[in-house]
Amino acid sequence: MTESCTFVIFGATGNLAQVKLLPALYHLEQANRLPEGMAIMGFGRRSWSKEEWCKKVEQMLESRVRGGIDNEVFQRLSHRLHFCQGDLSEVDSFQHLRETIEANPDLPKNMAFYMAISPAEYKATARNLAAAGLNEEKGGWRRLVVEKPFGYDLESAQILDSCLHRHFSEQQIYRIDHYLGKAMVQNVLVFRFANLMLEPLWNRNYIDHVQITHSESLGIAGRAHYYDGAGALRDMVQSHLLQMLALVAMEPPAYLDAESLRDEKVKALKSIRPIPRNAVNAHAYRAQYSRGTVNGKEVPGYLEEEGIAHNSTTETYASLKLYIDNWRWRGVPFYLRTGKRMAQNSSVIAIRFKNPPQQLFRKTSIEKLEPNWILLSIQPHECLRIEMQVKEPGLEIRAHTTQLDASYCGLSRYQIDAYEALLLDVMEGDQSLFLRYDEISTAWKVVDPIIQSWSTERDFIHTYSAGTWGPNDCQRIFDNEDHYWRNSFSSTTEGHKKEG
Repeated sequence: MTESCTFVIFGATGNLAQVKLLPALYHLEQANRLPEGMAIMGFGRRSWSKEEWCKKVEQMLESRVRGGIDNEVFQRLSHRLHFCQGDLSEVDSFQHLRETIEANPDLPKNMAFYMAISPAEYKATARNLAAAGLNEEKGGWRRLVVEKPFGYDLESAQILDSCLHRHFSEQQIYRIDHYLGKAMVQNVLVFRFANLMLEPLWNRNYIDHVQITHSESLGIAGRAHYYDGAGALRDMVQSHLLQMLALVAMEPPAYLDAESLRDEKVKALKSIRPIPRNAVNAHAYRAQYSRGTVNGKEVPGYLEEEGIAHNSTTETYASLKLYIDNWRWRGVPFYLRTGKRMAQNSSVIAIRFKNPPQQLFRKTSIEKLEPNWILLSIQPHECLRIEMQVKEPGLEIRAHTTQLDASYCGLSRYQIDAYEALLLDVMEGDQSLFLRYDEISTAWKVVDPIIQSWSTERDFIHTYSAGTWGPNDCQRIFDNEDHYWRNSFSSTTEGHKKEG
């Protein structure tokens, strides 16, 4: 059974807490999954009473919880809510936090600290927690939850990790990647390792290539300060997309425990072939969205967004070609792609199989056999699809693509946000879906040569119109002429459409 704890949110009035954390805690309360006696402590500069904090939380949740606020559920949640006034930069505030928790018998002595704050404040917050003795596991456990981005490059990630480990052990640190909490991402493990018929096919002998796409129709959504310093490669590829690649490519773990899973993911990431600086342009492509139309509405270009410099060359689109040099995947390209202001919101893993080795149907009406695909849609709809060739009805031999969908495609009545699963894992002490530092450092080593190369190319960047699937010539990273991006989850013909 999950032990009760005091769940402290640093940055309790910020965007992450309002949009993700507090709604997730409400939904866990609604599902009766929060442990009895658990307390939720907001930490911020406001001098709010418990009643004022409860009223503020209710306002935050009003438009963000599924089905609207249930008064009975919120009343249960409100009993857990507490607020502590403090400043992240002042050690005395953390001492006050400790005294507040220790003085109140209703506040559990197990503590989880969630850093829903700017990455620039991570080191000082960890240092101040330790100065107040809040890192010491005397009378209860301590867990520190760190949001991405974990560093800005390999060097900054090493500095941050060194600082955190100065005050907290590895077992206390939970580096969160909310993508790993998505049900369909976790389903990759079940799909791969619970179905024996797939294992003989899951290798270089049968798979032609793998695509992992995350596209967004939204722009930078008011995050100019963060995004212009990060870009698509740091924001999505180094974290989310490389994590999905590791799940697709990893070997079966010995056990389904945290360390065994993370060991195999690290092995897969370490097997990625390094990209030499002089080969970056052959393996990576970047672009920036310009003015266009999204969902029937005119939207500004990236350089027209508030807070963006007129000469910024930050990429809002990044695609990458990687090879994994091991026995299973040698020679199989993995194509990764992400972008803002694209045609639609979509996260899909698309696995294309090789063509049959013998042209048995060359003397029939079948001009060309389409390849088989396995498609795993992560969002906006969770679905698992296999595309196969079957004969069309009639006297002649003609083939068409049929789709075999998992029965829950588009039909799931039980919705769960990734943060709900991950917050529960923090309370239960399960690190399976959280990142170990060697995963992060290995991922930075993959993208660092690209970051360094692009940082010197400040004079020009390709563009694409907002509302399209990206720049026209982004196909150039493909190995073969018959490779194309799977832009749509619906049909193979959609994938043949040109970008832009």
